[in-house]
Amino acid sequence: MTVSIRLAKTSDIPAITRIYAHAVEHGSSSFELTPPNEAEMARRMADLVGGNFPYLAAEIDGALAGYAYAGLYRTRPAYRFTLEDSVYIAPDMHRRGLGRALLVALIDTSAARGFRQMIAVIGDSPRQAGSIGLHEAVGFQRVGILQDVGYKFSGWRDTLLMQRALGTGATTAP
Repeated sequence: MTVSIRLAKTSDIPAITRIYAHAVEHGSSSFELTPPNEAEMARRMADLVGGNFPYLAAEIDGALAGYAYAGLYRTRPAYRFTLEDSVYIAPDMHRRGLGRALLVALIDTSAARGFRQMIAVIGDSPRQAGSIGLHEAVGFQRVGILQDVGYKFSGWRDTLLMQRALGTGATTAP
């Protein structure tokens, strides 16, 4: 199994859309209720890439198996050095190290672009042990839980906030 991490490209949109649709329809980590179509996923990618935010793809033997991106945690100007990460893996490719490879590359790319903090917003945390463990393994710490903030699959869901510094973090001015 040969894993390659690279910048995502527009031609990845069909695979990215399929991976995300599965997460929306079958999982509770995303709080979207209806999967976006390819045009919307392409628009989202273009917005992130156009804003100099990292958007990465993982390939196994030439086939897209997962993707990750980071965008602003919040849009107000004081948050401009803080990102929120997202990592999605094809359902048949879990537990092969792709999430870790993507997240490490996302952290490195984000730090190289001058960002200082990364936030993970993990929806429905009691059911997301894999995502929590992944983030802890690469240096994220739990910083809080927002209780009952999303309603999906006939139940209230929380979000766990995790955080890690990028580069020099808050030890120096940007």
